[in-house]
Amino acid sequence: MPTQSKSARLWLRPARRKNGKVIARATYIILDAGKHYPTGCFAGQAESAERKLAEYIASKYEAPRKGRELTDIPVADVLSIYVDDRGPKQRNRAKFDERMARLNEFWGGMMLSEVTGDVCRRYEAERGSPGGARRDLEDLRAAINHHAKEGLHHSIVRIALPEKGPPRDRWLTRTEAAKLLWACWRHKEMQLRHRGRHKGLRLPTNRYPLRHLARFILIALYTGTRAGAIAKASPNKGEGRSFIDLDHGVFYRLPEGARPSRKRQPPAPIPGRLLAHMRRWRDRGISHDHFVEWNGEPVASVKTALKTAVRLAKLPERSHRTLSDTQLLPG
Repeated sequence: MPTQSKSARLWLRPARRKNGKVIARATYIILDAGKHYPTGCFAGQAESAERKLAEYIASKYEAPRKGRELTDIPVADVLSIYVDDRGPKQRNRAKFDERMARLNEFWGGMMLSEVTGDVCRRYEAERGSPGGARRDLEDLRAAINHHAKEGLHHSIVRIALPEKGPPRDRWLTRTEAAKLLWACWRHKEMQLRHRGRHKGLRLPTNRYPLRHLARFILIALYTGTRAGAIAKASPNKGEGRSFIDLDHGVFYRLPEGARPSRKRQPPAPIPGRLLAHMRRWRDRGISHDHFVEWNGEPVASVKTALKTAVRLAKLPERSHRTLSDTQLLPG
């Protein structure tokens, strides 16, 4: 009678000796179906070895791709197939993976037949944000539709989405935008003094930590460009950069090598006043590879800096939210 093979497991292979000397340290090995897989972990590194085993087991698993009844299809399989097929094509893979992880944590243990409007509303309540829940559930709907289009299930599964939030009804006025720019330009870094007659006091230094944000806001005001394209804006062509042609005054907002999306990013002319600023930033060495840099590096996000600037400018507390997508003023 054939014996059933054991599942993958760890084995601490003893140290090997020759002529009384250790020639190989005790090492953790993964045993699976009679084969050995090294972990690179030695005796005393049990936790690291266990993580390697978990990664190995996860890498072995592949969601089945065959038609099954909804009662036999784990939502985790649906999400896994969607991640494998659509993940590499995502513009922002990190955010996509975060949403998939949230969905899997809540839905992963359920079967596809358990996806109902009531459970969708429970997810919304646990998520705590109708807008965030809607975005996550749109991904769940896309994953289920992809699973169906692949011919892996045939019954209809519907997702109940939360209501869309109300459209934006407030914009910064020109006066508020001017206050924000002025706060960014004149704010100095505060530093605690540890010696001398000013010991224990927080006093201003000669550093201006928000001037990069002032450049960001100026570009947004004049061009109405989205935050991501501004962060990637560069006077030099290059992969992943939004190129600003300072000779001809054109902002090529779609980063080089990026695929166009529904959020269109056509080239835009740069108004003369902004063009003069940008040329000066380049000529004075303020902007090197990107127009918005912090400590010589391009910024990934300005959300924290915006909150600080809003507080310094004494604008309404949630004004930083009106800056999303960098549409500071109507028109």
